[in-house]
Amino acid sequence: MSLQNRSNCLLYSLFFIFLLFFQQAKSQDIWEKTNQWLENNITQLGGNAVLLVYKNDKQVYLNTINNPGHLKQQFAKRRGINISLDENTPTLIASCSKWLSAALIMTFVDEGKLRITDSIGKFLPIFTRYGKGAITIGDCLSHLTGTESNREDNRLYMQMSSMDKVIEYIAKKPLINTPGTAFSYGSDGLQITASIIEKISGKSFKSLFKERIAQPLDMKNTNFGNQEVALPAGGAHSSALDYMNFLQMILHHGSFHGKQILSPQSVKEMQINRIANKEISYSPAQSSDWGYGYGEWTLKKDVVSSPGMFGSIPWIDNKNQYAAVLITLNLRTKDRQDRYLELIQLVEDAVKQLHE
Repeated sequence: MSLQNRSNCLLYSLFFIFLLFFQQAKSQDIWEKTNQWLENNITQLGGNAVLLVYKNDKQVYLNTINNPGHLKQQFAKRRGINISLDENTPTLIASCSKWLSAALIMTFVDEGKLRITDSIGKFLPIFTRYGKGAITIGDCLSHLTGTESNREDNRLYMQMSSMDKVIEYIAKKPLINTPGTAFSYGSDGLQITASIIEKISGKSFKSLFKERIAQPLDMKNTNFGNQEVALPAGGAHSSALDYMNFLQMILHHGSFHGKQILSPQSVKEMQINRIANKEISYSPAQSSDWGYGYGEWTLKKDVVSSPGMFGSIPWIDNKNQYAAVLITLNLRTKDRQDRYLELIQLVEDAVKQLHE
């Protein structure tokens, strides 16, 4: 090789090294505000947080912070709980479960075994007996059943010996609103639809979730617990990486690694705001101006989500074509929704810079 060629090779090598360092520096700069947000809010997030962002068929951001306070550490130690989180750690995700469960229900709609307009009395006659048979599958998925549920109900359901006993309890509840007219965020609707797909298939909700959602999406650390009765509205455990697989599927119109889990039409139907012009009977704090589809909130134009009581929040931005999930474990709810929206904006701003 001539001296000139060697010089050219050296120059090319130095140039590519410069580009590599430039790209790394640029990437760090892009996510600087997101990193700072996590640092500033880690106490409000309970001391533990994992934030994962997916764009252009790859992971573009991952940050894990574990800085629990002394009291939380002592509490966990006494109960033998591992409170250190990373992207593979399964934790209770509360209402983030609703998105997963609604997707499972929609697989039956895709197969023609259910219709959104079907009345629940068609499958569960006990509701007809108590004057609630006209409630529809769509009402159930959008919290428009006319019944009201709370945390005490969920604890009671977990203690019951069968899904039939849970359904009997719900069927006997008084109607607080005419079905289909008022939004009351809770667990009854998804509990009803879970029972219906059990009747249709002859399988448990947990088995159906594993077969139709978890296994096809390679969600190895996601399940609905070991209790007798599954809680589809809030009983799932999942990890950041697992939930991101689910979000990838939704972002890609129901497809995951070449497998069609949901039809594009079902994904679209789930994201339509079903509570516009409906009375709001109950909505969690700071969410009264959000919309709601099937198992998921419409936070703002093109952004859908399903935040949980323990602080975790997954979301998809259809306009900017990215998915993100924040996994935490804490009960501090003051100003939580405002922090969610602030984080979502920071991530959106960073994603927009990725290819500028």
